[in-house]
Parts: sequence; C-alpha cells; structure tokens
Amino acid sequence: MNAGLLELEYAVLALALIVTLIDLFAHDDRRAVVQWTAVVGLTLIFVKSLFFEKSGVAFGGAYVLAGVIVLVISTDFSKHFHNGKSEFLVLQLFALIGMMFVASANHFMLLFVALELMTVTFYILVGYLRHRVDSLEAGVKYLILAALSSGFLVYGIALVYGVSGKMDFDGLRWALEKDALLAGNPILSVGLLLIFLALAFKIAAFPMQIWAPDVYNGAPTPTTAFLAVGSKAAGVVLLFRLMSSTGLDLAAGGQKILMVLSGLTILYGSLCALPQRNLKRLLGYSSIASAGYLLMGFTVMSASGSVAIIYYMAGYLFTVMGAFAVIAVVVKEAGLEDLNSLAGLGQRSPLLAATLALAMVSLAGIPPLAGFFGKFLLFKAVLEQAVHNHEFLILIGVAVVGVLISICYYFNVIRAIYWSKDPADLTPLTISGPMRLVMGACMIGMLWLGLMPEKALGMATKAISTLVFP
Repeated sequence: MNAGLLELEYAVLALALIVTLIDLFAHDDRRAVVQWTAVVGLTLIFVKSLFFEKSGVAFGGAYVLAGVIVLVISTDFSKHFHNGKSEFLVLQLFALIGMMFVASANHFMLLFVALELMTVTFYILVGYLRHRVDSLEAGVKYLILAALSSGFLVYGIALVYGVSGKMDFDGLRWALEKDALLAGNPILSVGLLLIFLALAFKIAAFPMQIWAPDVYNGAPTPTTAFLAVGSKAAGVVLLFRLMSSTGLDLAAGGQKILMVLSGLTILYGSLCALPQRNLKRLLGYSSIASAGYLLMGFTVMSASGSVAIIYYMAGYLFTVMGAFAVIAVVVKEAGLEDLNSLAGLGQRSPLLAATLALAMVSLAGIPPLAGFFGKFLLFKAVLEQAVHNHEFLILIGVAVVGVLISICYYFNVIRAIYWSKDPADLTPLTISGPMRLVMGACMIGMLWLGLMPEKALGMATKAISTLVFP
C-alpha cells in the first residue's frame, strides 16, 4: 500500500503518542494542557483531511470530525474521573485509528486487525468508570459479545479463503468473475453470512443487537457517543466494501434475508424504545432502529441507495453527537440519566434544550432537519426498486410503522424538556465555551444538511463513484 494514503492514520497515531509523552512529564495542574493538545491536534488533522484528495479515504474526514467532537465532550466530562483523564483521550485516539484503517482495508487480515484494535480499545473505554458497577457490567458484556462476533469474523474469513484461496477483496472479485460456480458455492455463502453477522454487531443490527442498550447505559457518555457513531460507521463502510469492492451482487435469497433483517431491526429498536425512561438506553434502542434504516439502503445497493446511506450517516453524526453532548452536561449536573433529569431544561438552559429538541426531531425524521432528508432518500431508493419487486412495499410499510412509533418516544423527550410539571430544580446550568461550540456546530449541521442538501449530496455521489462503484 502506498504510504502516502496513510498520512491521516499516521498523523493520528503520532498525536496519540505525543499526548502520551506529554502526559508523562506534565504536572497534575497542567492536565488540561494535555487534553487540549489532543483536541487541537485532531482538529488540525480534520482540517487536513478536508484537502486530502488521494483515493481510499472517502470516510476518513467524517471519522476525524466525530473524534474531535468526542474529545471535546470527553475533556469536559473527564472531571468525573479520579485519575486516567489523559489515558481516556489517548484510548479514543487509538479507537479512531482502528476506524480509519477499517475504512481503507482491502484485505481480510488488515480488516480483522483493524476491527480488533477498535474493539479492544472500546472494551477498555466502556468499562472505564471502574467505581461504577454498571460500567464494569457493560464492559464485560461488550467483551463477551465482541469476542463472539470476532469468532464469527475469523471463521467466516477462513471459509471464504478456503473456498476461493483469496484474502484480498480485489482477488476475490477476480476469482468470482472468473469462476461462475464459485459465486454459488454454499461454503462461500456461509462464510460471507458469518462475516455479515460480525459486521451486524458493529452496527447493532438484528440478530447481533442485544449488546447496545446495556453498553450504551453503562459506558461513559463520551464513549457511548463514539460507539453510536464510530462503530456504526465502521460497520457500514465494511458492508460497502464487501458488497461492492469484491464484486458481490445480491442474489434473490440474499436480498430477501437483508429485507427481513432490516424490518426486524427497525421493529425491535422502535418497539423496545417506547417504554424507556433512561436517556442512554432510549438512544441505544434508537441506534438499533437506525441500523435497520441503513440496511434498507443495502437491500437495493443502487447508486441512489448508496448515496442515501452516506447522507444518512452524515446527518446521524451531527444528530447523535448533539444529543450526547447535552446528556453529558445534564448527567454531570444532575447525576441522573432519566427523563426526569430533563425537567425544566428549557428554563435552565435554552441552548441545551434547543440542541436536544432538534436532535430528537431530526432522529424522528421530521422536516426540515437532516434526519428527515436522510430517511426520505432511503425510502425513495427502496420505492424505485418496488416498481420491479413488490416485496419492497412490505419493507416500506414496516419502516413507516417504525417512523410513527419513533415519533412517540422522541417527543416524550421533548415533552420532558419543555412541559414537565413542577420541575424541582430551575438553577441555570453552566456550559463551557467548547461545549457551546460543539452544540452550535451540531445544530448547524442538522439544519444545513436538511435545508441545503445539495453540497452534501454532491460529496456523497463523489464518494460512491470510487468506493461503491469502482
């Protein structure tokens, strides 16, 4: 691989090592300098990624942007930690490196190593609050289920290699094009199914979704935010590469399986979110439902479906990061993650209230925010295929039911913000300058993608021209 294509990954790795070295020699009263070195350094790398035109990095900039936002949230949130504040940021940088390598992987061995780097790092981050039983419990659950998904991945790779003799995606494409019998080999199909199950764990899709609510609830809020966006994005990218870079197309059976899994994922996430009172568990089930909507795009794997997936993920980044930024502040002040902790938020902090309300409206898919346009593009892509295959109409019906259900639980959050009865505490909340900047950026992102989607659609179209349809 050309080393020039790894400039961004090397830059993040160098930053992680620099932050570690500075932390070794910094006095306790200078820890803030160490933390903001990570934030500023990663911001500069993100700016660099905007002008990085070499092939193979279509999603790199989005990962780095998510990393910047999470580091800012972590710097504010880490005041809860008795020690290990700098290590928390360094581990997030290593998780980011894993995501970036996942996005550029073109070989099953690199794919496995990159996923393990990301997974092991997240295991530590999930259980980082060692004084809390729910954090330790979440860490153990994530470790066990992640190990199970890694087993599926390794066994799936072994079956694919055993049948095709290829470990690189391009080689597998060539082998499938040369040998028509290979594409119909049942062992190859089982291997690819096992690989898909491993990736379904990353995006929290049925039947590998059960970890998400408990882990979201127990993990530190910045880690939950990074899991919600980063892990899901990594799984989406790998699905893109396996279903397009390898030249695999969806046979009728594979397409039906994806349609069923998409529908089940939407219904499971939406129905289980309805009774939730814990904010992070609610967003955990919401994340499962979002994985179902993303799978809708993969069921068609057309140009419009691919653009819709990328656009949806861009809007999801700003929406979820904004929501978790608010939750981080509220949890820090109230010590609770329940809907009751939002009582009177509209009076205590109009900025926090507006950010969380916009995030809920966007996740519900209501115009004119990013979430609406992302779901609209996904529905449009599936409707285009429904003309030729009426089974897609069933999937659209299920998705519509999921949207209607989601409006109920998202608007429960908005009702708690603005219309709670007799809130006990109306003390104004203090928000740091960087957190205000993060929330402002997330609100602008949600509004910009919803009101002026042309630029983002152009970028998504350019991305699929190299990544999905080479």
